[in-house]
Amino acid sequence: MYVFSASATATRAHEGIAVGQSAPFIVYINFLDLFGAEALCKLLVMREGFRDVEIEKRQWLTPEKCQDPRIQAADKGLREALKTGFAIQLFSE
Repeated sequence: MYVFSASATATRAHEGIAVGQSAPFIVYINFLDLFGAEALCKLLVMREGFRDVEIEKRQWLTPEKCQDPRIQAADKGLREALKTGFAIQLFSE
């Protein structure tokens, strides 16, 4: 599983975000290949109404970390990504 820190520009108004404003995201992608995970990250953020997606940081989560019950209990995004394959979390600044 990969976790990405990304930012993107809004193409339509969202709660607290105007058109053209940049917004930060944390995106979890349950995929083994980094290139594919990055492509999915960008695609999923664009599907939510954003453009110009920039991946700023990336981190590989080992299968051991993903299955650790303490980490799962503390990280809602991780639990959702394990269940559905991905999770997107938008942060308002």
